Order: sequence, then C-alpha cells, then structure tokens
Amino acid sequence: MHPIVNQVTPLDSHTGALTLRYIDTLTKPPGSLGQLEALAVTLSEITGDCQPSITPPAIIVFAADHGVAEEGVSAFPQEVTAQMVANFDRGGAAINVFARQIGAQVEVVDVGVASHLVMPGITDAKVRAGTANMVLEDAMSRDEALAALQVGCEAVERAVQAGAKCIIVGEMGIANTTASSAMLAALTGKPVAQLVGTGTGINSTQQAHKVAVIERALKARQANAEDPMEVLTKLGGLEIAAMTGAYLATAANRLPAIVDGFIATVAALTACRLCPAVRGYLIFGHRSEEPGHATALEALDASPLLALGMRLGEGSGAALAFPLLQAAAAMLSEMATFADAGIHDNSAP
Repeated sequence: MHPIVNQVTPLDSHTGALTLRYIDTLTKPPGSLGQLEALAVTLSEITGDCQPSITPPAIIVFAADHGVAEEGVSAFPQEVTAQMVANFDRGGAAINVFARQIGAQVEVVDVGVASHLVMPGITDAKVRAGTANMVLEDAMSRDEALAALQVGCEAVERAVQAGAKCIIVGEMGIANTTASSAMLAALTGKPVAQLVGTGTGINSTQQAHKVAVIERALKARQANAEDPMEVLTKLGGLEIAAMTGAYLATAANRLPAIVDGFIATVAALTACRLCPAVRGYLIFGHRSEEPGHATALEALDASPLLALGMRLGEGSGAALAFPLLQAAAAMLSEMATFADAGIHDNSAP
C-alpha cells in the first residue's frame, strides 16, 4: 500500500454545518439555489473554511499507452497518443482551450507513452513504455503500478506548491477505455457488455470485438476484486494508476478534485477502494456518454454537475464544471445576508 493513503483525513463536518447555517441567512428563500448550496457545503467540508478559496485550479493530464491496443480495440492507432501529447504541448487541444478559459495551468505528464518524446513542455515521468497486452500477461508489475501512483502524487504536490486550490485530472491514451472497462468489470462484477461503449468511435462489430477482448483478459488475469492494486496492476494503465495517485494526494492536501468522465471515474473508484475517505474530496464534473460511466458513478454514489453528452476525456468535462465551484464559493464570500441587506426574513422565528 502507498503511504499517501494514511495521510487522508475525514472531511470537516463541523465547518460544513456552520456553512449550511450561514447559507440559510443569505438573501434568498431557503434551498432556492439547490445543488449549488450543497456544493458550497462540500467545499467548506473539504477545505475546513467557511469561505473556501478554490482559485486557481490546476489541470494535470497523464499520458500513457496500452499494450491491449494491438488487439484492435480502438478506432485510432497507438501513435495518436504521442501526437495528441504534442498537441497538448502546443496548446491546441480542447483541454488547453478550456484551461485558458478558467485560468488554469496545464501540466502534461508522460507516465508511459510507448514512443520516446522530446518535448520541452512535457514532464518526463515515464515508468515504462506502455503497458503489456493484458490479454497475454499482466499489464504491469505491482512495483510499476506503485511507481505510476507516485508520479500522480508528485504531480499534485507540484501543483500545490505552485498555489493550486483545486485539482482537475485528465488523461490521454489510445485503448484506455478498454483498460478502464476491464478494471470496472473486475471491481464491480458487472457484465462487460453493459460497460463498453464506442470509445474513440468504433462501430458495432468493433464494439463486440472489444467486449470479447476484455472478457478474455478478465478470464486470463483473474484479478482479485478485493485488491484494487491487483486489479490496477493486471488490467489497468499507467495513466490510470497516476490518476489514482493524484486523487489520493489531492485528498491528502484537503483540496477539491473535480473528476472528469469514464476513465477518470474508474481511477477515482480505485482511489476510493484503496482509501474510502477520498470519496468526500471528489466532485464529479460531468456524465460521460460512455455506458460504463453510469456504473462507475453508481459505485461511488455520485451525481455529476453537468450532462453535456461529452466523451472526450483529457479532463475537458471537469474543466467546464469548474465555474460552478467558483459560483458556489462566491456565493459564500460575496452574497449579502438578510441582516446585511436590512431585509426581514420571514423564515426567522
């Protein structure tokens, strides 16, 4: 087990209760801001502050390749992982656009891209050059999974040192919906066919093939559902391991983590299986179109803030949800109370 697990503490329920009482003194009917009020309480519980600060956000994108790509499970060849990393480096991807919109710094971390990258703007933290094909052998060793977990922890620590108050984690890796679906099936016991979607845009025949590949991998690997590190090691990806570590480190630093779509939620589920206290620090950004996302959300008892029909990854949906956190925090710091405004509160005794 990674030592970061022991550094995660429970939420500050006392501060949350104070914030809830304060919200009811604001110039509005009780409960009239709906989920935004619950979000404000959550931010207070996470940070231990009745007026939480969540700006600036930091976005960390972990990139890695998957050996199972050789089974033909993706609409794109493996080389696209490195090409998209180059696009991140140039600032041309969706996540770069959305990051500029919310004033977030983006760090792209190569934790396991198969090809050798020489890009000055990319953090080289490669554990190995892609995972092995999980149909034929374990995706990685336990030591490699722990090393990738540590890469995620260190990336969050860098963001915190740079002043980040909120963490958004994204990913890039051809065939990573295959790895995520395999992990989710192992962790939840759900049938693979219920979890697998079109990913990067495969057709129905390719989708059936993808299901069959994952079922073969599950049968071959026999990962123990009660051991999340074993599931990660045998079926996962280096970027999924790094994301898992990032969620653990974000919780250990008492910061909110906005969870993106399907792959991010599987990593979040893994983090919560390793350390249940992490769950309280997670805010779910959006509902992905990937069918497995509903299962992953259900396993975490999570209700996302947005449902925009997206399935891109990269942290894109989480970045779009960030302004809602800003609004919740601003409500606490800027909105007048009935007493401030000289308004008679009819709900008062």
